Amino acid sequence: MDDDRSRSSLAARGSSDPRPGSALEAGLLDVERRERILGHVRAAGTARVADLAAALGVSPMTVRRDADRLVAEGRAERVRGGIRLVRSTVTDEPGPLAKAALHSDEKARIAQAAAGLVRPGTAIGIGAGTTTLAFARLIGAVPGLTIVTNSLSVALALPHHEHVVLTGGERTRSDALVGPVANRSAASIGLDALFLGAHGIDAERGCTAPNLAEAETNRALIAAARETIVLVDGSKWGLQGLSTFAALDELDVLVSDASLPAAAARAARRGAARLVLA
Repeated sequence: MDDDRSRSSLAARGSSDPRPGSALEAGLLDVERRERILGHVRAAGTARVADLAAALGVSPMTVRRDADRLVAEGRAERVRGGIRLVRSTVTDEPGPLAKAALHSDEKARIAQAAAGLVRPGTAIGIGAGTTTLAFARLIGAVPGLTIVTNSLSVALALPHHEHVVLTGGERTRSDALVGPVANRSAASIGLDALFLGAHGIDAERGCTAPNLAEAETNRALIAAARETIVLVDGSKWGLQGLSTFAALDELDVLVSDASLPAAAARAARRGAARLVLA
């Protein structure tokens, strides 16, 4: 889906029904709407209340309430007529269940688009994360596929697949197996393609993880792969984890969704070899 056309459609719906309680607003959880607001702000650093209201199809009062909540959480700060991003480096993250509840529709579309990139008879790697887990659930029937993963959840999502290899390692809160054991396993294999998630992504730091061990294991998996494919929804743009595991120009494919801000999409196209918007 073309990002610019999607945005225009959102704005058009917002201008026709900007009242609180509109159908579009009612379809979003409060937490999802605030994440979308942050996505718009991340693209340029600041955003006007009126522009956010039009883009989301909600009232300016709703945006102001969400902005107040984001300010209270320390994720944004008010400026005249709008809000701007408070940038911070994240060293912790929610557990898998909490993350799975966020942007589930976007993750499903991204997973479907990524599944279309899998070739029969190849060896692929799958990293830990809720989007990569959704992806793993779609590819079990691909013939002749060998799957290497550092995620117990991914392995358990493929109970009838005969060729699943776990790297081993120490388990993190995000359900990744990391550390020396995982890194040695990665160094001993070869992958045709690697599918990873990311805690955050931006033009300057690329793809980041919330801890050093997870970033190091991701780098080891990347070194073992001929092709690196990263799956992130639009809310991840502008977030920064503690450690970078891949610059944008190290990615062969970046798979995201139509909520990715237009400025972010342009930056991604300048970096990654290929951008796919689901």
